Amino acid sequence: MAAPSAVPPAAPPAGPDARPVPVGRVYRFELVKLVSQWRIRLLVLACWTAPGLFVAAVAQQGTLPSDTLFGRWMHATGWAGPLVVLGFAGSWALPLLTSVVAGDVFAAEDRLGTWRHLLVTVRSPGRIFAAKASASATVIVLLVAALVVSSTVGGLAAVGNEPLVGVDGHLLSPSDAAGSVLLAWGCALAPTLALAAIGLLGSVLLGRSPMGLLVPALTAVAMQLAQMLPLPVALRLALPGYAFVAWNGLFADPARPDELLVAIAVSLVWAVVATALAHRLFVRRDFTTGSEDGAGRRTLAAAVLPLAGLLVLAFGAVAVARPSTGSGISQAKVQQSVATVFAHLYRLQTAELHRPAVTEDGLRVTAACERGDGQVDPQGPGNDWRCVVTWHLPGTDAPGTAVYQLDVASDGRLTADGDGPKEVNGYFLVHTPAGDAPNPLWQFDGRVGLLSSGTD
Repeated sequence: MAAPSAVPPAAPPAGPDARPVPVGRVYRFELVKLVSQWRIRLLVLACWTAPGLFVAAVAQQGTLPSDTLFGRWMHATGWAGPLVVLGFAGSWALPLLTSVVAGDVFAAEDRLGTWRHLLVTVRSPGRIFAAKASASATVIVLLVAALVVSSTVGGLAAVGNEPLVGVDGHLLSPSDAAGSVLLAWGCALAPTLALAAIGLLGSVLLGRSPMGLLVPALTAVAMQLAQMLPLPVALRLALPGYAFVAWNGLFADPARPDELLVAIAVSLVWAVVATALAHRLFVRRDFTTGSEDGAGRRTLAAAVLPLAGLLVLAFGAVAVARPSTGSGISQAKVQQSVATVFAHLYRLQTAELHRPAVTEDGLRVTAACERGDGQVDPQGPGNDWRCVVTWHLPGTDAPGTAVYQLDVASDGRLTADGDGPKEVNGYFLVHTPAGDAPNPLWQFDGRVGLLSSGTD
């Protein structure tokens, strides 16, 4: 008699514990893991204290960081300090912060060998990625907020809530300066998140290798080197970090946010694409073997080639949307910028010297600029620009003239150094409410808009 066939036991019904853990719970867990690390706590402490102490200390020194935009005004107003810190942070601090936070958020699990435990608990690679990416972005935003608050408090405590001289020489009231400073820092979040997304991608790609920590920092260094080159305007704006430079357009009158808006849009596209690539590689990863840590030629090609293609597409899109040829620095733009800044600062000098008030329209300032004593085509960046500024005072027939030597950078920032006459743009101290300060017409900064406009 045949033995009855064995009937396999029925699978137990799936209970509520078989469901993936909600993203919110995993996010809180990942956020606690991040802030419990000693290096993250050290970064938080540094961001809350170092910028304020730096701004307060520099504001009390006799020598100011005049090579940094707004650095020459740190004695005059507390609102210059946060902008000096922003210029430094965009070049060094923010890339390093994103490297430490986002560049190691996935690689740490590889080094500790905890992927299997995490997957058994959460049961969803997609939710793990979303939680880790959100937690790292939260920490980065909090660190940026700490930089803003610390540098602002340090500047206001050391110097005071005084008007700020804009990038074109006009005065911003304390309330306008406060709004523009906060807006500039807010705009810097876009390239910071782009670097963070690139850091996530590097962390997924390189696994337990410590090289993942360097990906955002090396990307930022490469972008800085590129910004120093005479690149076409469209290619310059297609890089994800140009918003670290373009925020100075907020401090002109009227404001020129065109470059900034394009740069923010490009940065956000970079952030979305890099995050999507990191997510795609992570959820397709084989976690069943301990030897798989994400590195390999195929994954490198899957990340590098799409980002290179994104750069090409962004370059083409910017070139079509905002046509602009060459470096974007022309003789007409340089002359207009120098004349505008001179007119505003002449009024400031007049007020500080207690002379009769004048207006920009009454001064009728013009500038004639050339390069290399007329031997070089007056286009593009260089330190061989020379400008002769002419203005008229009410009630006088003879115009006044002043000479400036100019250094125009590839990103459009210009630095003017007075070359006479001494009583106009030479070095002498002027008594101001904040104390003795150098003649405002002696040296000044300006900005050349790289994108063409209807008035250029």
